[in-house]
Amino acid sequence: MGETWFPPRDGAEGGGGAGLIERWGLTLGEPFEGGVASVVVAPAVTAEGEDVVLKVQEPHRESEHEAAALELWGGEGAIRLLDHDPEKHALLLERCVPGTPLAAAGADAAMDVFVELLPRLWKPAGAPFRPLAEEAAWWLESLEATWERAGRPFERRLLDAALGALRELPPTQGEQVLLHQDLHGENVLAAQREPWLAIDPKPLAGEREFGLGPIIRSFELGHSRDEVVGRLDRLGSELGLDRERARGWAIGQTIAWAFNSMYHETHVETARWLLEAA
Repeated sequence: MGETWFPPRDGAEGGGGAGLIERWGLTLGEPFEGGVASVVVAPAVTAEGEDVVLKVQEPHRESEHEAAALELWGGEGAIRLLDHDPEKHALLLERCVPGTPLAAAGADAAMDVFVELLPRLWKPAGAPFRPLAEEAAWWLESLEATWERAGRPFERRLLDAALGALRELPPTQGEQVLLHQDLHGENVLAAQREPWLAIDPKPLAGEREFGLGPIIRSFELGHSRDEVVGRLDRLGSELGLDRERARGWAIGQTIAWAFNSMYHETHVETARWLLEAA
């Protein structure tokens, strides 16, 4: 198919997709459904017959250093970055085949995978990745005002718990590693090179305990008090991490993300259960 489904982008010659198909010698399929920060994510085949994925993004805070994260991982537990065009915010990626989400394996099997996968992704990291402390300060700056504008959609004690975690945890962090801050059951896919590969990093550099949060709130693995707290307890125990720091980070990020999410109610419930799990 042609390039007509790429929306134009100011400053990119001929639009966001112009030249990418020719440059990388691609035959494109229909775009995958979903994606928030991305303009398009589409399967493709190279001139050599390799199955790949073309991802073209609008500039976005969370995905700013996605290419650098994939380069640092180097294909260890995550998809490989094959090429990228920083000016057009485009990435040519390894394609996971069959691409079944990890959530489909069932909650227990998925947790086994996460326990093995997380340490492989936690590589020592600094620049260019945004520090977790900086991201926490950014959330902290607007969180209370956002809660007020939204009509105080949940109890004050939950907001205070999030604010407290975002204030207290950043100065006392442990070793700074590369964090995938959206590593849940739909962002790990079945593949052939490895059984499971992480996709779609939203990278930060921070302590390991923060990295448990997205899995703890991974509602596709089960959404109840016992299941949420069970994921917190199992991950903390098997990975040898501080349960209370992980719980605090999970509350802070989950509330910060709740306001712009279609999963607002499940995020709030998750944070409430975590607050009660002290």
